[in-house]
Amino acid sequence: MIGLDVTAVFVSLFALFIGLGFYGKYWRRGDLSHVHEWSLAGRKLGTWLVFFLIGADLYTAYSFVAIPSGVFAKGSLYFFAIPYVMLTFGVAMVTMPRLWSLAREKGYITASDFVKDRFGSTALSIMIAVTGIVAELPYIALQIVGMQAVLTVMLAGIANSQLVEEAALLISFVILAAFTYTSGLRGATLTAVFKDVIIWATVVVVMVAVPIGMGGFAHVFAPMTPSYVKLPQNMEPAYVTLILGSALALYLYPHAINGVLSSESAEKLRKSTALLPLYGVGLAVLALMGIMAYSSPATMKFLSGFPESSRGILVVPSLILHTLPGWFSGIALLGIFVGGLVPAAIMAMAQANLLTRNIIKEFRPGMSGITETRITKISSTAFKFIALGFVFAVPATYAISLQLLGGILIAQVLPAVLLGLYVRSLKRMPLIIGLLAGIGSGIYMVEAANNFGQLTVSLFGTFFGPVYIAVISLAINLSVALVGSLLLRKGTHKMTG
Repeated sequence: MIGLDVTAVFVSLFALFIGLGFYGKYWRRGDLSHVHEWSLAGRKLGTWLVFFLIGADLYTAYSFVAIPSGVFAKGSLYFFAIPYVMLTFGVAMVTMPRLWSLAREKGYITASDFVKDRFGSTALSIMIAVTGIVAELPYIALQIVGMQAVLTVMLAGIANSQLVEEAALLISFVILAAFTYTSGLRGATLTAVFKDVIIWATVVVVMVAVPIGMGGFAHVFAPMTPSYVKLPQNMEPAYVTLILGSALALYLYPHAINGVLSSESAEKLRKSTALLPLYGVGLAVLALMGIMAYSSPATMKFLSGFPESSRGILVVPSLILHTLPGWFSGIALLGIFVGGLVPAAIMAMAQANLLTRNIIKEFRPGMSGITETRITKISSTAFKFIALGFVFAVPATYAISLQLLGGILIAQVLPAVLLGLYVRSLKRMPLIIGLLAGIGSGIYMVEAANNFGQLTVSLFGTFFGPVYIAVISLAINLSVALVGSLLLRKGTHKMTG
C-alpha cells in the first residue's frame, strides 16, 4: 500500500487543480455566453499559453503510459513516437497558421466551418464533423485508461480497489464537467499549465534521480536486448508508415484544431509551434522508463502481481512509486492523472462544437448564440460521461482497438481540411467519395486484420503486410479526391471551351 505522504500530496495538488479550473471563469474575463469565448478562450492566448495548452492537449495521460508500455513490451518499434512528433509539428507549421488566419477572418470555430465555406457543401461539412466526433470518443476513453493506471498502482492492496477506482474516476469527471461547463477553455488552459509544469518536473527528476539511484546509465541499460537497439525483422515499413500516418493525422483531431484556433495571432501560433518539439524530448525520456523498469527489482516485483497483459500500462506509475521519494511520487502521479483530465475536457469541447455548429445548427439555422452555447456546454458534458461509461463497460484492449480505428478515420479528413487550405482545384463531390472510400477501406482492413477484437496481430494490419492501415486508406482517399477533381475540371473546361 502507498504511504500517507503520497496520498496527501496527490490529494492536495488535486484540490489546487480543481481551484484553477473554477478560477478560469474569472481569468481574462469574457462573455462566456458566446461560443468563441467559452470554447476558444476568446482567441486571446499568447505564445506560452498556446504552448502549454497544445502540449497538454496532445501529450496526454495515455501517451505518458502507452509509449513506455510499448517500449517495455516490444522495444525499439515504439520509439516511432519520437520522430513522429517532430514531423507533425512541421506539418502544423505549414498548415495551422493559415487555418488560424482564415478562422479569424471568417469566424470559424471548427474545421467543418472551414470545409463548408471552402467547398460550399453542407454534406461534406457534416461528414467531417461526424468523423471528428467518432474519432475523439475512443481518444477520450484512452485518457481514462491512463488515469486508471495511476489509480491501480496507488490502490494496489486496498480492499475493493476496483470499486474505489471507479468511484474516484466518477468524482473526477463530475468535477471536470462542472468546471469545464463553468469556465470553458479558460479553465482548461490554467489546468494545462499546472499539469505541464508537473510533467516537466517529473521528466527532469526521473532523468537524473532514477539512473543515479540505480547505479548509473550503464546499469539501467544493461538488461537491453537487441530488440531495443534495432527494429524487428521486416518491420521498417511499419515503422516508417506509423511515423508518416501519425504525423499527418494528429493535427486533424478536433481538439488539436481547437487549441490552434485559441491563439491570439498567427505569429504567436508559429512561435508556440516551433517550441512544441521540446515535448518530444520529454516523451523520449518517458519512453526510456520502459527500459528503466527492468533495472528496478521493486518495480518488477510489483508488476509481477498483475496479469502479463496489463503490466505494460502500469510501468511508468510503478517505476515512479518505487524509485522516487514518496512526496515526489505524489506530485508525479498527480501530473499523469490530470494529464488525462485536461485533454479529455478539450476533446469533449471540440466534439460539442462539431455537434452543435456543424450538425444541429444545420437543421436549426435560426438558433441564437446563447442557445448554441448552452447546447454546446451540455453536449460537452455528455461526451465526457459517454467515454467514461465506455471504459467501465468494455475491456481496455477493446478501447485501444477502437482508438487505432479512430486514427485511421481522422486521417481521412486530410484532403478536405489540409489540402483544402492550398489546393484550389479540389471539388466537393470527389472529396465526398474519397472520404467514404478511405473510411470504408480502412474499416474493412481493420476488420480483416483484427476482426475488431483484441490486438492479437500487429497494429499495422496484416492485410497489406506491415504497413499502417491509415496510410493505405488515406492513399485511396487522396487518389479518388485528386483524380476525380482533375477529371471534373477537365470536363468543365471542355464544356466551356
